[in-house]
Amino acid sequence: FEFIFKKKNYVWMLIGLAVIALGFALMAGGGTEDPAVFNEAIFSWRRIRLAPMLVLTGFGIEMYAILLNPDKK
Repeated sequence: FEFIFKKKNYVWMLIGLAVIALGFALMAGGGTEDPAVFNEAIFSWRRIRLAPMLVLTGFGIEMYAILLNPDKK
C-alpha cells in the first residue's frame, strides 16, 4: 500500500491549512450583542483585506502542495 502523496506534499498541505485557519480566525468577531447598535469593527482592515488574502494564499499553497512532485530534483 502506497500513499498518493509523499511527506513533502503533506507538510505543504498542513502549512496551507494553517494559513487558511489563521485567515478565518482573523475574520471572526466584530459583532455586537445588541442588534440595534452598529459596530464599525466589522469593516476593519484586518477583516476586509488581510484575512481574505490569507485564505486565498492558503488555497494557493494547497494547490501547490497537490501539484508538487517531491521526486523531482
